[in-house]
Amino acid sequence: MFRGQTTMKRNFLMGAAALASLATLSACGGGAGSDANAPAPAETTAAVEAPAATETPAAAAAGATLEYASFTTDAAAGEKAFAACRTCHVFDEGVNRVGPSLHKIVGRKSGSVAGFSYSDANKNSGITWTPQVLFEYLKDPKAYVPGTKMAFPGVKDDQKRADLVAYLEAQSK
Repeated sequence: MFRGQTTMKRNFLMGAAALASLATLSACGGGAGSDANAPAPAETTAAVEAPAATETPAAAAAGATLEYASFTTDAAAGEKAFAACRTCHVFDEGVNRVGPSLHKIVGRKSGSVAGFSYSDANKNSGITWTPQVLFEYLKDPKAYVPGTKMAFPGVKDDQKRADLVAYLEAQSK
């Protein structure tokens, strides 16, 4: 292989790595802190942009709120859905990344993790993170708490979202 080809190949690979890093950071709004175990951007996109195939047409048509308790949940499947969250969040107490620690998230007040710089919207929301509230919030965080810093677009698939909440519940015990 010629010297020029080696340099070109190395530059191409470095550019691809930089693009992958940028895509991963943009999935959660960018910023410092990353997780070495974070999924590849393509995997994150697939988990996030799945269609809401499990929503009941009657509930959707009526504009009714789906109840988290009405789902049969699978925390193991929720752990897979959490892969999209790992870029910004961990369960370790006191460890904040781009997002706050999710240590014992269920039952906690919004905006209460020490050392994390929350938006005023989150700090002043008065939300307590119950399973039902998490289920509704994680569908579209920016719509649920207008002004939040969380750039995550949400989990539109109701069953995946219910599984994710079950996983968050299991980690909160």
